[in-house]
Amino acid sequence: MNDLLAARDSRDYQRYKRLLRAKGFGFWEWSPADNSVLLSGDFWQNLGYPVETYFRVPSVERLALVLHPDDWINLLRQTTSVLEAGTVLELKVRVRKADEGYQRIGLEGEITRRHDNHIDYVSGVATDITFQQEIEQQLLDSEERYSRIIDSTSDGVWEWSMDSGEGGFHFSDRCWQQLGYDDHDDAYLSGRNRLEVWRESIYESDRVLFDRAVVDHLKNDTPYDIEYRVASKSGGWRWIRARGQASRNSAGIAVRMSGTNMDVTDLKRAEQGVVQAKDQAEQANRAKSEFLSRMSHELRTPLNAILGYCQVFKLDGGLSLPQRRNVGEISKAGEHLLQLINDVLDLAKVEAGQMTLSVEPVLVRRAVEEAMTWMRSAAEARGLLLTLELGECDDIYVMADAVRLKQVLLNLISNAVKYNRENGNIDVSFSQAGSGLLCVEVQDTGEGISERRQRHMFEPFNRLGAEDSGVEGSGVGLLITRHLVEMMGGELEFTSREGEGSSFRVLLPQTSAWSSPVAARAQASPVSACELMISEPCRVLYIEDNPSNIRLMREVFSRYPLLSLSVSDEPFGGIFKARTERPQLIILDINLPRLDGFEALSVLREDRLTSDIPVIALSANAMEHDIARGVEAGFDDYLTKPLELERLIEVINRLML
Repeated sequence: MNDLLAARDSRDYQRYKRLLRAKGFGFWEWSPADNSVLLSGDFWQNLGYPVETYFRVPSVERLALVLHPDDWINLLRQTTSVLEAGTVLELKVRVRKADEGYQRIGLEGEITRRHDNHIDYVSGVATDITFQQEIEQQLLDSEERYSRIIDSTSDGVWEWSMDSGEGGFHFSDRCWQQLGYDDHDDAYLSGRNRLEVWRESIYESDRVLFDRAVVDHLKNDTPYDIEYRVASKSGGWRWIRARGQASRNSAGIAVRMSGTNMDVTDLKRAEQGVVQAKDQAEQANRAKSEFLSRMSHELRTPLNAILGYCQVFKLDGGLSLPQRRNVGEISKAGEHLLQLINDVLDLAKVEAGQMTLSVEPVLVRRAVEEAMTWMRSAAEARGLLLTLELGECDDIYVMADAVRLKQVLLNLISNAVKYNRENGNIDVSFSQAGSGLLCVEVQDTGEGISERRQRHMFEPFNRLGAEDSGVEGSGVGLLITRHLVEMMGGELEFTSREGEGSSFRVLLPQTSAWSSPVAARAQASPVSACELMISEPCRVLYIEDNPSNIRLMREVFSRYPLLSLSVSDEPFGGIFKARTERPQLIILDINLPRLDGFEALSVLREDRLTSDIPVIALSANAMEHDIARGVEAGFDDYLTKPLELERLIEVINRLML
């Protein structure tokens, strides 16, 4: 038996020796009898102290030499407390190394007492907790950093955990602060589940969105990013933007979901303000469009008589030279007024973003030649030499709207004619501008524009001092021109020297030729003749309530023996005449009393006696949407006032042949 005990003691002894040699691990023992401390293990040698010096410390007070001063005081305080009533001692102290610095040590000990409760000795282990303390400090720093970030933002934080059951939902204080609650308002929860309280506070129609978004995210991983309203403490509603992300286990099941709540009430109010401002702007825009449409109609009606009679007079060969000049002056003034109306309407469409283009390949040479043909007589009247230099660009196509491109060229050449010197030059030339662009330059020898006024070139209604020059103009042509060029993907450049002249350059993207009947029609030269091509008599019914317009139409038809005109000055009488007289063509005004032109057309189309009669609209409603509405309603053509006699005869030829 003694041998067995000796063997066991030997094994235990060897085990203890191995433990004593373990790094980061040591033993200590304090004996109250002689107040000495026993330190054992390589752990103490790692601090840099010789074992023979510190293996046994003569007294506890000797430890004060190697402990951090703050920890020594704490050691005495806690040791006193434990020795009085406790049995377990747990401390964390900093021990001074032999070289420099401190090592963090964890002391754990147990008190052994005699039968009279006096302490026999206190013994325990010491461990190196430096790494553990560093990790704990990093965690502490991370928590503090997280807290600072959360405190610095106005967002609330929330988290749900499946492991915690129904009560496992955490809201940060900021979530409730967003609703106007503070730390003293916990009573409103009344011990209820906070998620339940929050959900009941959501605006009723938004609650469905909230529930569906959570379920979709947890089941289908649909992004959780929603906005909803929550009742505030004051009784109003706060807009919350909630975003979150679920964490899933290996089976793909959501076990936790974390996210943030952002108060976006101010943003929503700002958005609402923007929407209201947009609505107000659109209302103002509609009011402006309605005003312009009405004014256009009111101005075109008297112009119809002015320009219409001028065209009738031009058909008469018996006018004297002075009479023809007088008619020319009236026509010139009327056409200028019409151009002003068209310019204002174009500017309104540009500002409202309602200008639409049909961009397609256009042969630039043809568009330029047509514009020059239109302006040649005006140039010759002032003794101006109008020349065209094509270079090697005579067959180049560009991407443009054929009609609007000609408007651009007419405007630039017209300005070169109006603001040039008598007997000056106007040179139109083509050149390659690089990067696939074609440059069309219009250069004049006029007075030029001063540098001081060049910055105001594209301001609406600013004529740059030409108001007193006697030259007609609206001051919006260049602005419209620039917008049209830019809408066609090009640029408008200009240079000008006072006293020498100006140069305007239109740069447009080149493209290859495109054979298209539509493009060919768009680029075709206008028909200038008023020749009626029908060979048999044609009965025409004109439904119009304006006496001046009726008289004008009678004057026009009196020049064409094959055309007979029947007139009705109100729509119901016109419909009756259409049924009884069965005309071959009807010309119908739009703004009629009691029954407008669209309603009258609908009646005519639904009646089997009149459904096959071609109907032409002739109206002072000349806005693009008016024309589009007319085409959609089923008119065979839509003509606008002032009446263009050539256009009317062209339509009659097309419909009656």
